[in-house]
Amino acid sequence: MRKSTRLKISGMTCATCAETIKNALLRREGVENVEVNLSTETAIIDHDDKTDVADIERVITEAGYAVQRENAVFKIGGMTCATCVATIENALRKTNGTASINVNLGAEKAYVTYNPSMIGIPDLRKAIEEAGYQYLGLEGEETAELEKMAREKDLRSKRSRFIVGFAVSIPLMVMMYLQIRIPFPMAYFMLVVSTPPFIYVSYPIFKAAYRALRNRNLNMDVMYSMGIGVAYVASLLATFELVLSRDFLFYEAALMLASFLTFGRYLEARAKGKTSEAIKKLIGLQPKKATVIRTGKEEITPIEDVVVDDEVIVKPGERIPVDGVVIEGSSYVDESMISGEPIPQLKKINSNTVGGTINKNGVLRVRATRIGRDTVLAQIINLVETAQGDKPPVQRIADRVVSYFIPSVLAFALLSFAVWYFFAGYTLLFALTRLISVLVIACPCALGLATPTAVTVGIGRGAELGILIRNGEALELSEKISTMVFDKTGTLTKGRPEVTDLVTLDSTEADILGTAASLEKNSAHPLAEAVVTYTKSRNIQTKHVTEFDTVEGKGVRGIVDGKETFVGNRVFMDENGVTWKNEIDDKVTSLEQSGKSIIFVARDSSLLGLMGVADPLKEETHVAIDQLRKLGLELIIVTGDNERTANAIAKSAGIDRVRAGVLPAEKADEVKRIQGEGKVVSFVGDGINDAPALAQADVGIAIGTGTDIAIESGDMILMQGEIIDAAAAIQLGRKVMSRIKQNLFWAFAYNTALIPVAAGVFYPLFKIAFRPELAGFAMALSSVTVVTLSLLLKRYVPSAKRMKIGRFDNSIKERETKP
Repeated sequence: MRKSTRLKISGMTCATCAETIKNALLRREGVENVEVNLSTETAIIDHDDKTDVADIERVITEAGYAVQRENAVFKIGGMTCATCVATIENALRKTNGTASINVNLGAEKAYVTYNPSMIGIPDLRKAIEEAGYQYLGLEGEETAELEKMAREKDLRSKRSRFIVGFAVSIPLMVMMYLQIRIPFPMAYFMLVVSTPPFIYVSYPIFKAAYRALRNRNLNMDVMYSMGIGVAYVASLLATFELVLSRDFLFYEAALMLASFLTFGRYLEARAKGKTSEAIKKLIGLQPKKATVIRTGKEEITPIEDVVVDDEVIVKPGERIPVDGVVIEGSSYVDESMISGEPIPQLKKINSNTVGGTINKNGVLRVRATRIGRDTVLAQIINLVETAQGDKPPVQRIADRVVSYFIPSVLAFALLSFAVWYFFAGYTLLFALTRLISVLVIACPCALGLATPTAVTVGIGRGAELGILIRNGEALELSEKISTMVFDKTGTLTKGRPEVTDLVTLDSTEADILGTAASLEKNSAHPLAEAVVTYTKSRNIQTKHVTEFDTVEGKGVRGIVDGKETFVGNRVFMDENGVTWKNEIDDKVTSLEQSGKSIIFVARDSSLLGLMGVADPLKEETHVAIDQLRKLGLELIIVTGDNERTANAIAKSAGIDRVRAGVLPAEKADEVKRIQGEGKVVSFVGDGINDAPALAQADVGIAIGTGTDIAIESGDMILMQGEIIDAAAAIQLGRKVMSRIKQNLFWAFAYNTALIPVAAGVFYPLFKIAFRPELAGFAMALSSVTVVTLSLLLKRYVPSAKRMKIGRFDNSIKERETKP
């Protein structure tokens, strides 16, 4: 059968490009004809039905061009187990034009990449609905209320069904066990009493099974329908004594089974609704309206109407609606919901603001710099949603197991019936009971939920803690990391030089600082800025300078208080005849060995004193390094600084290995070299300057703050810009992976242990076998257990984070106790 595929292509610049694409496609087996239009940037490819569109796109990509695609996230209702995921993925895959499909059971969303020139949202929606599931809208649309209503309606329906089921089945079971006498035959009584509630309770199960079979899928609903259907039909035959005797009455068991299945799904649906609470909180941070200055007046307008360079008024208690810069006013702003930082930050003129944060006490006038999807909050939401939909490799293993699970269970159920009835010589009643028990106790749902629920909750928890995790693979690799490589400047250190030492000789500290700052304030050198900043912090006044001059690479000179004054390095002092005693050389050598730059201050030919200037370690660096050592990681500094400075910083931080003199462009090569030693490497650095190294590392951890963070830069992004969060990120990743493994263990253990019990394997020796209704209860419990274990991650606080919170609490107490 012949097909025609239309693709939108970018990167073509001339007729040669079109010809290149055409020739590349025609060489592909199965492609019959190709028409490439340069002006519309489209290609129409005629091919046979065996040729996959993904293969065609791969040929174009390998030729050096790009196929234009779009991404959409669909909210879906009605998914109950792992086979529902497969059903939806298969339905979407059958639509011509989809490139990649990933359905997340825990988040109840489908992440679809598609070719917009071949297929649209209505086609994809139709595929979802024809597969028998609810389309609840697209991510990003205002569908929260619709989603909430659909969820509440579903929960109400399930609740009313299992209540009715238990209300009827429990009294019937009591009557059967106590053999209560009634004035008419029990079989007819049970038929009349149980049939209406059985139809009411089991209808959604049979409907879902029909839907699955129509789509040629075997899912849990098919198995459950077989189990409760066999029980009910056997009871019906026994009632009228057609083939079966009255011993085969399972009315109460069939109804109770359907009730337990519905009860389990009710609990599961409630629990699943909580796994995405973190992303719902983030979405809830987005303001719906803004107060904008238009024609000199304040005007309340929908957030969609705000444009870049609009001036926005933010009053106390309001959320800042856009990313921007303060042009008037000052106030403290609570940014904890974005960065996790508990202390409100002071915002004044020229301070950057982040949309979604709360203005605490003053009125701010903010000029919008980023709006809509470009804001930091929107990017965070997009990243978290994408990451929650990602499948780590461990989930793909579980998905493969689930694909073989149901056929295996069906075969095992039939085998157990045949063995007990035809070979072991047990009664038809016993064999039929074993068949029903196996069908209803098997649960791939627990396997299907084990990974996505943990990933969804874990990534959401990370966002709450100011740690953004880009994908599931980063989580999985976090437990395999053996080596962590750090950039030095701005990562381990504060990223700006500070005066750390002051040595006085023939003068006072105030005189030395005032004299030095008087000259240095005219210089733009980073060391000069450090001197001026330190002098201001000491409230020391500067003096008038005349005849100022800069000697590049050496220092500055000028007339201060009528005397010639010099501020600079040792060479500059020697050139100007400044001398000092020999013991000063020992102090200078000691400071230099500590990796500090020395600034000499002299008046005429006399040395007044000297300062040691360095980029000091961040306050939390030692704690972070200690936490990372406890994780068993090898720690390495890679920096462009000279070896003496790098070694001094490494020694102070407690890091053994150093690679100094490495240019930014060479850091990626250094990471690659370490990977060549067979190590799994994480690189921690600036999301902008260290992009190549972050990309090369197995797990790139980017550090940044507020609007300065490059959201696209790493596999993990630390929003607070603190190195201690690198330890917290690894701890969180390892905790999530540990929980996934626990979930998978319980899911596998449950099925491995209980299916044989339900089949009666232990009955000959120990007389142990599950009744069908107990099997149904166990099945319901397994899925709820897995989801509950995942939800416990919502309370998890990494030990590195706990230490940081402890330091914050202590600083508050210290402030409160000060007189």
